[in-house]
Amino acid sequence: MGKVVAGFYCQASGKSPAEDFIRSLDGRSRRKFYFVLELLEEMGHRLPEPYAKYVGNDIFELRFTGTEGAVRVLYFFFHQDRVILTNGFIKKTQKMPDHEKAMAVSRRKEFLEKNGKK
Repeated sequence: MGKVVAGFYCQASGKSPAEDFIRSLDGRSRRKFYFVLELLEEMGHRLPEPYAKYVGNDIFELRFTGTEGAVRVLYFFFHQDRVILTNGFIKKTQKMPDHEKAMAVSRRKEFLEKNGKK
């Protein structure tokens, strides 16, 4: 399998919640995000923990520690060669917040409906 290309989920308004989240991070944390994103683009589905983890419902998380704490950016695969980043958050507890995962699942569903794959 070759490289994958990452993109950001965009709302109807044109806003990209994951991209806005990344921009809100400290500069050092943003550099870590882009490093892990580059690994994801290079390795795709084979990116191992601690950098990525499958969280269910066809949703994965990019994982790294930034100056803000444990940073998570949720994403899904579209076809075999694209990754769509849906949302990000600072993890404050052991368990992923249900609303963050639900948001990623909802955005995945909407994206697939718009792009002809259900």
